[in-house]
This record gives sequence, structure tokens and C-alpha cells, in this order.
Amino acid sequence: MKTKAMLLGVVLCLTLAPAAPANPETTDPAKTPAGQYELDKRHASLIVRVGHMGFSHYTMRFTGLSGSFVYDPASWQTTKATITVDPKSIDTTENSFDRTVAGYFEPDKYPVIQFVSTELKSTGDGQGELTGDLTLHGVTKPVTLKVVFNGAGPGLLGAGIRMGFSGVGRIKRSEFNVTGGRPWASDDVDLMFEVEFVKK
Repeated sequence: MKTKAMLLGVVLCLTLAPAAPANPETTDPAKTPAGQYELDKRHASLIVRVGHMGFSHYTMRFTGLSGSFVYDPASWQTTKATITVDPKSIDTTENSFDRTVAGYFEPDKYPVIQFVSTELKSTGDGQGELTGDLTLHGVTKPVTLKVVFNGAGPGLLGAGIRMGFSGVGRIKRSEFNVTGGRPWASDDVDLMFEVEFVKK
């Protein structure tokens, strides 16, 4: 009887104990494992903010993201990342307004928003500038994003190797001929992203 009680206690301790947290093992790009990395869509978000008549910065989110890059720690500055966004995946929390905003991008004619990086520069302390070509609404222009490397390491319970990044940027939508909603919505659009990539 005592043995059964002890076994039950051990099982309960193991099942009720909190899972070990998954924290980055390194924030040094040179110590991050090489390989092909794919965007973890469940842990990726792109937030956009647009000024609304000077009263607020209206916030929306794109949910349809994908992307990848090949990583070499010996020459991490040459990393070339490609990120694609489905313009129909805009989420304002209101279905009818989702369709209105998505319509500004003419998604049937231009079904993909794409960013292809061309240069990565370190600015110190795990921060940097990522420059690339943004193709939006049929127009391609260079855009520079400020990025933070949050680190690399195993995922929850040691599953896989992942890298995490945060970043911000700003574009003028008129430069991409996206003019819907004017003059109520600002020309400047703020971009904020949180992304994780998993090694394949």
C-alpha cells in the first residue's frame, strides 16, 4: 500500500510540475547553428498602424505570413531572408472592414506582398538594420527595418532550434500607389513584427 502511494506521489509530481522554460541559449549570431530556417507561423505577427484623422493610430494585423532563410554563422551578415504576406489576411477584428482594407491592396491582381532582404548590418547589442526590397501593390522599393536579435536555442522541452527577432519600420503607402482610405488615414504606415524561425 505504501509503495503504491509513493508511486502515485511521484507520478503526480512529474505530471503537475511546470515544464522547463525554453530560453535562448545565445544572442551571439556567430554561435547560432547553421542551416535552413523556416518561419513558425504560430509565433509570427505583423502589426501595422495607420494614423486616423489625428485622433489615434489605428492598429491591424496580417495573419498570413511565410518565410525562410539559409543561415551561416561564419558569414551571418550575408543572410538573405524572404518573407511573404497574404494581403487578404488583414485582420481588423471586423469582417466587413477586413474586406474594405484588403481591397486597397487589390489582392486579386497583386496576391502577394513580399520582402526580400539585400543587406544586414549590426548596430551593436544584438541590434541591426535589415534592408531589402519590398514589393507591394505591384511596386518594388527598398525599405530598411530596425531589428533586434532576441536569441537562438532549443524550443519548449528542447524541441528544435529556433531564432527570434523583433523589429520596426515605416513606409509611405503612396509610394506603393496604395491610396485607399485617404484623407482619413495617414500616408505613413508603421510596421511592427515579432517572428520566430525554426531550423529544419
